[in-house]
Amino acid sequence: MRHEVIDCEAKTTMSIAPELHQEEPYDLLVVGGGVAGLFGALCAAPEGRVLVLSKGPLLASTSSLAQGGIAAAVGDDDRPALHAEDTLRTGRGLSRRTAVSVLTEEAPARIRDLVDLGVEFDDGLGLEGGHSRRRVVHAGGAATGDRVARKLAERVLAHPRIDVVEGTRMTSLWTDGACCVGAITEHGPVRARATLVATGGAAALWQRTTNPPGAVGDGIAAAYRAGAAVADLEFTQFHPTTLVDSTLLLSEALRGEGALLLDEHGERFTDELAPRDVVAREIAARGTALLDLRAIDRGRFPGLMGSLADRGYDPAQTPIPVAPAAHYTVGGILTDLDGRSELPGLYAAGECAATGVHGANRLASNSLLECLVFGRRAAHAALAEPGPAGHVSHPRRNGVAVEPVTPALRRALWEDCGLVRDAAGLERLRTAPHHLVRLIAESALLREESRGSHFRADFPATSDELERHVVLRPGSEPALETWL
Repeated sequence: MRHEVIDCEAKTTMSIAPELHQEEPYDLLVVGGGVAGLFGALCAAPEGRVLVLSKGPLLASTSSLAQGGIAAAVGDDDRPALHAEDTLRTGRGLSRRTAVSVLTEEAPARIRDLVDLGVEFDDGLGLEGGHSRRRVVHAGGAATGDRVARKLAERVLAHPRIDVVEGTRMTSLWTDGACCVGAITEHGPVRARATLVATGGAAALWQRTTNPPGAVGDGIAAAYRAGAAVADLEFTQFHPTTLVDSTLLLSEALRGEGALLLDEHGERFTDELAPRDVVAREIAARGTALLDLRAIDRGRFPGLMGSLADRGYDPAQTPIPVAPAAHYTVGGILTDLDGRSELPGLYAAGECAATGVHGANRLASNSLLECLVFGRRAAHAALAEPGPAGHVSHPRRNGVAVEPVTPALRRALWEDCGLVRDAAGLERLRTAPHHLVRLIAESALLREESRGSHFRADFPATSDELERHVVLRPGSEPALETWL
């Protein structure tokens, strides 16, 4: 199950998954090959045997596409408390204060960890929407996700205590009735004392998205089916500036450096650095907008400029047409501050988890940071799991059949649960042929208000009564909870 790193500058080759039988359970099974899973695996490996299971190549994760940066209070004029204030303000009253404190206090140390692992960050700090200071570190301009994911993947692939299987999909989690004991894959079951789900979000369920096709919430759905609670599924963040008729995201860092949003008459119409939900709705109200890059130093973003040129655009001469697209899943598997779900033995970190840190709307460049902070905490906590007591029966089924994500489903979610939704559209989605879509619709129906990335045309105001989290548990009525 080992790979050899042939060329550190090239993608690792796809392997053919072996038979996944083992005599002894792994200490930690990590499902997912993005930054949260890879960093968690590296944090756990000094103390235990780890298996990383990825349904695609490690270097094709959603993390590798992250164009923003990593927010951390590392500047001379900054401190974690200011980072926390910005995160709480963007979260619109729903951010879990203890989670925000953990995120912002531990951020500088996680940046140092990446430097120690060999990530080379650019000089200077960037400014992005919702931040009151320049505090966003970048690597390769808009290539931060790729640079970080690549370096972590190289380290994981070279680690003697980490086994890696690429190209193998988890079909369900393996439980013994009381706790999670591993996962069932298309090539057989894998036992582990603890399982960390780090499978990313579900934004590719929408018709317009910045995500790769596989980001459809498989891990969130599997955790719910296994008995874990999920929360905040109604909050999906839409990125304001995606190239029209494309999945190409035009990083918020561009607006941080002075790029302007113009209407069809060439007039500026919004604050480019307002929180993403505000900017996205401003653009959506106009259908499309133009992102003017002519006045900024485009040389700082060579990858993005090359991608635009490949698509026939000349950003030095002409503003670029942009429109919002589904980008980030705020909610997911409900966890505590150490990544524990409500199902013993099961942990979650990264975009598939709901710690409450983002509230109703994620602050720009807190996502890769969340992967690092909570991936590490989950890995350390998971190593303390005692594992199942006694004999564990072999699973009696081979998992759950894949629910197809069709163009019609994606179009329905875009139309009925997009930037603006209402009860009529959400009721239609409650009968959708996809379990996670039905859960999203149920959560959005319960939130009869507009808050952050969730905007109801039939309930356009914010309700003090709903300054709580929507939690769904298998076999139970939905709950509204306040988290400390």
